[in-house]
Amino acid sequence: MIGPDEILARLPHRFPFLMVDRAHSYVEGESIVGIKCVSAGEPYFQGHFPENPVMPGVLMIEALAQTGALLMSKTLDADIANTLILFIGVDRARFRKPVRPGDVLDMPVRVLANRRGLFRFEGEARVNGVKVAEAEFSATSAQRQSQGEPS
Repeated sequence: MIGPDEILARLPHRFPFLMVDRAHSYVEGESIVGIKCVSAGEPYFQGHFPENPVMPGVLMIEALAQTGALLMSKTLDADIANTLILFIGVDRARFRKPVRPGDVLDMPVRVLANRRGLFRFEGEARVNGVKVAEAEFSATSAQRQSQGEPS
């Protein structure tokens, strides 16, 4: 099991934008399963939609991307103090069912290709074994720039 401490050590995201609570089934360079416990206290539910709260689809894609970034970070043994993992594209995104407070997203992500550090993934988000979203996406790593350094 990959718990919160390791996730915080491997991803730069923090509340309220950290979308992976834990992970398991890590296979180096191949696959991982991320877990996101969707709480009624998520800040986006205040406006999406207060009377009928639904997790935004783009945040499901972000949760999949963060799961892929965790897989990359472990595979590359990336030092997040010096390395950023950047989401660079998404294809074939589909949203099948709404995700609501109290749901637990199970997010299997697998590597489709790794060409010179450019990773291509496919991932699904499931609730109780039912697919609620899916996408193919890609990411790469880059040197982190220090504050004040020109981009």
